[in-house]
Amino acid sequence: MAESTLTKPRGAWRIRLEPRLDEPSTALSIGVSVGAVVVALILGGIVIAAVGGNPFVSYVYIARASFGSLGVLSDTIVKATPIILTALACSIAFRMKLWNIGAEGQFIMGAWGASAIVLAPVLPAETSRWLFIPVMTLAGLGMGAAWGLIPGYLKAKFNVNEIISSLMLNYIAVSWVNFWIFGVWTEGGFQMSPKFPKGAELPRLSDFASSIPFFRGLTTHAGLLFGIAAAVVLWFIVYRSRWGYEIRLIGDNPQAARYAGINIVRNTVLVMALSGALAGMGGMSEVAGVVRRLQTAPIAAGYGFTGIIVAWLAKLNPLVIIPVSILFGALILAGREIQPSGIPKMIQGIILVCLIASDFLLRYRIRIVKVGEE
Repeated sequence: MAESTLTKPRGAWRIRLEPRLDEPSTALSIGVSVGAVVVALILGGIVIAAVGGNPFVSYVYIARASFGSLGVLSDTIVKATPIILTALACSIAFRMKLWNIGAEGQFIMGAWGASAIVLAPVLPAETSRWLFIPVMTLAGLGMGAAWGLIPGYLKAKFNVNEIISSLMLNYIAVSWVNFWIFGVWTEGGFQMSPKFPKGAELPRLSDFASSIPFFRGLTTHAGLLFGIAAAVVLWFIVYRSRWGYEIRLIGDNPQAARYAGINIVRNTVLVMALSGALAGMGGMSEVAGVVRRLQTAPIAAGYGFTGIIVAWLAKLNPLVIIPVSILFGALILAGREIQPSGIPKMIQGIILVCLIASDFLLRYRIRIVKVGEE
């Protein structure tokens, strides 16, 4: 019997995946991120349509509710300010492949540290703002850094998974703050502290409306300047300093970094502490600029977890984090008026999933080849 042979059909094509040997270009990274967001919005629109809504009307409403006037734009920036700082906190840790999921707890502890200066009280109520704000800022930075240092030290010394340890510390931070709010610093038994004195409040644009009428009704506060300054400083650290080079090298190739004599243990502790400090500054700006007292739910409002999405969308670039945070601030602000109320968080979740999936395109090149030409 003659041996039969199987031949491949002529004109057949197949998809082949090839690992990228070189670093993806900036244009490709931006294009993939933008494409991931577009796909996420399409998927979100499908879900909105499935529950009986109009996705086009919903997205137009989100834009108008967040950027439709100077007043709502100011409110959008207020929502974006804590996101900027938590996203910066996540970006510096992620740059070194340290998965800090504890920015929420570090944010809360920063808020508590800043509030302790007022409520303990460390400084009397009549203290000048020029002293109050710097001391509160240092306290917020210090408490956030301490909360980030714990999982950093455990990771560096005992190789404890920083995802688990930083995530669990979030719940401890909430319980710690609740103890002080409900017990020691409660105002009349309610779940909030007394209101801060004027000197302990970050100034808002509206505070200057008497001399500049244009600022009337604008809620943007000085915490935005903290976020912008932190982004610029962090950009110089990451891209223009020797320490930033060490951080990037450890993240890209820890074996090469170890061979080059870089102290990975020390850098792990320092980077996690810096990450926590940035998140803690976000907590300080929120209690001093927005809430102006210490209370439970409104302090963090998920900013620490939103910062993770923003950091990934910005490709860990500190300067790109600023505009991306404003876009997410818009999504949060518009979410107060959109029904069902879970739609903005759903869109955030879809964006995160699409971003994670899109990394596949940065690691692999897709080629369509003709069978027989491989």
